[in-house]
Amino acid sequence: MKHYKQFLIDMDGVLWTGNTPLPGMQDFFAYLRETETPFVLVTNNAAKTLEQYMEKFAMMGVEVQPHEVLSAAMGVGLYLKQTAKPNSTVYVIGEDGIREALADAGLVLADSNADYVAVGYTQKLTWEMLAKATLNINDGATFIGSNPDVSFPEERGFVPGNGATLAAIAAATGVQPTIIGKPEPILYQQAVERLPYDMSSTLAIGDRLETDILGAINADIASLLVMTGVTSAAQAKNSTIKSTHVLNGLPELLETLRR
Repeated sequence: MKHYKQFLIDMDGVLWTGNTPLPGMQDFFAYLRETETPFVLVTNNAAKTLEQYMEKFAMMGVEVQPHEVLSAAMGVGLYLKQTAKPNSTVYVIGEDGIREALADAGLVLADSNADYVAVGYTQKLTWEMLAKATLNINDGATFIGSNPDVSFPEERGFVPGNGATLAAIAAATGVQPTIIGKPEPILYQQAVERLPYDMSSTLAIGDRLETDILGAINADIASLLVMTGVTSAAQAKNSTIKSTHVLNGLPELLETLRR
């Protein structure tokens, strides 16, 4: 582990479940600060704004800097800022996180005649939202998805994730979205651009094989699967998606790094 000089760290299922920090979270960040190890917190969750993420970390006793947080919502904003024409319009399904990121990128939010449809995770999904997304895409809007996670871990268990919403819209339109988040390499590439070292010195830490780990493989980054999130031991054993390393969680990772 020592030859990795920087980390890309997932949040849900790695650092916390819902609003409950996982064991070893504070000690892990203390180690990162003590050793001056660069990192970016890379999450497929597009619901929260940057400020909301920083507040959540502070609530759990961890201080992070703005450049150390990159959500799929921010990734969508960066992607469209680089590829969309000025003043392009976008119909958004999602929470404040993706709305703020798109507005910051210079896009204009619109309900109809949109150039893009951008879909991020929301617990307030309605039929009318799906209808507007479908109508805009059928009229030629480009379909963008923040992430394809079909489920989302919370204290009660696993609930529908953003991938379930994307699947509904794709079924209605016959159009598949362009995915910005993991397992596509775009979000990881954006994260590494913030860090001092290249891909060969980077370790991506995640709990989900089909997004975190496959995304690392697609981005040509070494990966660590932790068993505190959605992936069971049986799934890890039987899947064709294999991480570079497997550990039980943050305490074992911290022990390994110190050793």
